Amino acid sequence: MSSFKGNQAQKRRLSVFPKGPLEIPSPTEADWPKDDEKDFVFKDLDQELDSLPQPYRMINKLVDHLFNRSWEIIEERDSLREVEKNWIVPAIYHPVAEIQLDKMPGGMAVSHDYLFIGGLKGFSIYNLHNCKRIYVLEKFKADVISIWATDLGNDVLIVPIDEMGIVRLFYLCKDSLYHIKAINEVDDSSKQSTCLKMEISQNGDFAAFLFQGAGDVWLEVYKLPKEIWLKEMEHPQSTLNQKKKAKQLQLSTPDSAVTESIETDLNISFKSDLKLSLPVFVMKIKPPKPIAGTTFKSPLEVFAKVEDYVGLGSGQNHFIKDVQWEQHMETFYASYKKHLEGEWEEEPLSMATFHFFYTNSLTTMSMDVKSSSGIACVLGIHWNGRHNLFFYSLNKTQKDKTEYENVWPCAAPIVMSQISSFSSYLALVCEDGVLILWDLAEGFLFGVVALPEGCFCQSIHFLRFFLVHEGQNVYPDYPVKFEVMCVVLCTDASLHLVTASGTQGPTSKVLVGRPVMHMEEAICAVAPVPALPGMVLIFSRSQSVTLMDVAKAEVLCAFSAPTCHPQALPWKPLFAVSPHHPYFLLHGAHPHGQTTSTEDPKKSTDSVFYFNFEDYLLLKDISKKCTISQMAVNFSQMLPVEKRCEQVFQKSIQMTKTQMKGREQWSRLRKYSIMLQKELLKR
Repeated sequence: MSSFKGNQAQKRRLSVFPKGPLEIPSPTEADWPKDDEKDFVFKDLDQELDSLPQPYRMINKLVDHLFNRSWEIIEERDSLREVEKNWIVPAIYHPVAEIQLDKMPGGMAVSHDYLFIGGLKGFSIYNLHNCKRIYVLEKFKADVISIWATDLGNDVLIVPIDEMGIVRLFYLCKDSLYHIKAINEVDDSSKQSTCLKMEISQNGDFAAFLFQGAGDVWLEVYKLPKEIWLKEMEHPQSTLNQKKKAKQLQLSTPDSAVTESIETDLNISFKSDLKLSLPVFVMKIKPPKPIAGTTFKSPLEVFAKVEDYVGLGSGQNHFIKDVQWEQHMETFYASYKKHLEGEWEEEPLSMATFHFFYTNSLTTMSMDVKSSSGIACVLGIHWNGRHNLFFYSLNKTQKDKTEYENVWPCAAPIVMSQISSFSSYLALVCEDGVLILWDLAEGFLFGVVALPEGCFCQSIHFLRFFLVHEGQNVYPDYPVKFEVMCVVLCTDASLHLVTASGTQGPTSKVLVGRPVMHMEEAICAVAPVPALPGMVLIFSRSQSVTLMDVAKAEVLCAFSAPTCHPQALPWKPLFAVSPHHPYFLLHGAHPHGQTTSTEDPKKSTDSVFYFNFEDYLLLKDISKKCTISQMAVNFSQMLPVEKRCEQVFQKSIQMTKTQMKGREQWSRLRKYSIMLQKELLKR
């Protein structure tokens, strides 16, 4: 075939023909005429085809195009067959259970042994042991579009958001469900704000909500009184007596829309007669103001009147005069005048990404403030298009001024951030494709790694540190420090594993390359599996779900994913992975949900499929033997140079933490500036 195609490619070449009529040469070579260049002429073979009349000339071009395209398809199929010969088809596992739904779910969340599914004007609660629905709440004004669930010890905090952007708090304690509060619901619809994002701390001590309304965006932070809720559960009668009068008033408020419910099982009941204590408002944060000129006349006045040095050098607390700022703007417009002559697009509203942190080293706290371990104490936030990451202390009251205590500037705008469990590690992704890794507990910078050129981060997920022991991935049962792993999904559908260890800088490894020919194999989502060490779920655009071992960069098995609705393309998988148990749930269409003319056309085909790793032989041993003790791992007696440097460096960090030189130097500088100002006034 290749030689035939090569012959076809020669038809555009020039051929040489002798002038005049062709003659049959004599059989004797001596009688052959001598060639003379003047007697030959060059002719193009395509000239004869170009001289064809229509429509034959057009037909010839179409045939050539059809032949070339067919040949490309043949070559592509041949190369694909060669690749498929080397493929190892993984084991395919089917779901162990199915939960049929009335309509497409509005979000899923897993906590303890419960599954929460947002639905029509409310949400449903399912028991994951038998996949049966045990409770339904359908008394909202709009359908639920997203839902979160957070473990509060033995209890669960449920946070649904409906289509109107109203966010509500529910508390599930044993067999009782309580409605706490609708955070942003108001009587006047014109003043209704919409919840864009939300975040709850790991232990459920704080909650933050990003609201939009009246052309403005802001962040509200609340403290959740978990201990008070537990006391109110233990002594419900005293609480009822105190709030009996308030009950009549609550029936007329918008919160009364959720006081009715539909019970499908006696295991859970809605307690409408008991109102729990409301969350405590902590602070309201708005986007940073645009840079403006200062009224200070001299540097001495700056040092004398500014009480704190936080933010200096980050572009926030600058001291540029109005005249200097105007000159800077004039120079900018003069330099880029040709690029600024077009119409200005309206600047979109600022969006924020925020996280709760559990280390006090990020902010400077006063000595009288005591912070408990395991409780969030700092809120970190960065706004779209901004270079800075702001830190706010959560040990505030409503009377305190809302100001950030610390700010981390970056060389490029921050586009994404992610934290690990209990915020031990922080990853910042900048606009230029640079990934920055921090150990927040120790204040240690792992380093900076640049993604490949043209790759931009789409999502990032931290993995719990694991070891490869005797060919199997295991979690060490002892605390591990200065070891970080995360998987990064790029916008070109490539998947990377980024690792960092102690003083060694971060390194990047390609797990899945960018698809070139078959874009349906592109990755659209990734999710770590905490119950399986070093394993991640990979969701592809072809609606396939596979389990990958990142240590070997190979696929272990696949899960039979149901097809999605045609109008849902491209596929956006809706799934929930349990943080403690070996299972995950996936939304899809019912495999036998094709309706006929005799069936009800309104009948939904939506289902939630349940996959339990312990029901599959290949994954059963991995989930049961996922930890290893320190005694089983052989360590070398001699510490390497990196470990020794690491120990010395950590000792110096501990010494630095005990010192408060920054504030002392700033106060000393202020006193000196005030003294100089007084001397200048005397002159």
